[in-house]
Amino acid sequence: MIGRIRGTLIEKHLTEILVDVNGIGYEISVPMSTLYQLPETGQGLVLHTHLAVREDAQTLYGFKELAEKSLFRALIKVSGVGPKLALAILSGMAVDEFVRTVNANDVAALVRMPGVGKKTAERLIIEMRDRLAEWGPALPAEGGAAIPFGSDAQIASEAETALVSLGYKPVEASRTIARVLKEHANIEDSQTLIRLALKSMA
Repeated sequence: MIGRIRGTLIEKHLTEILVDVNGIGYEISVPMSTLYQLPETGQGLVLHTHLAVREDAQTLYGFKELAEKSLFRALIKVSGVGPKLALAILSGMAVDEFVRTVNANDVAALVRMPGVGKKTAERLIIEMRDRLAEWGPALPAEGGAAIPFGSDAQIASEAETALVSLGYKPVEASRTIARVLKEHANIEDSQTLIRLALKSMA
């Protein structure tokens, strides 16, 4: 099992990055919470990783924070939750926010995540509540570094593309981003905009 990667960031895309480790390029799927904490391409980085092996594929998942990796592993153990949905949850909700959501039995908050229906949300709350103690002490402080962008238009474009990659329709993503920008002044980075948009999408 590949549990940790140290190397040089070569490429950075919305849901996948390429990391060079001694001449070998590793394609790593990452949640947006990790993506926005990554350095510029050409710089070194360290990621906590999880290797998923299937009959037809081997996929490496990477996380900036150990708590994210722990939550990811707990999520994919829940019936009906695969790696793609787990990444979507981590992209739209910080680890500590997820803990509060589960403890509060907030089904509505989970249903706002792309791909999470009411039954899946209820199953997540029931099954994850029993697992919180396994990784709860490793929770990070609320908030984290984000990469700022130069203009509202650029921020909006990044956020719209991110929502589409998470499964939302382009028109729905565009309207939501426009509404959030109108309701919230002085949004300085696309990560904040994405989270506000996800929360507003019922």
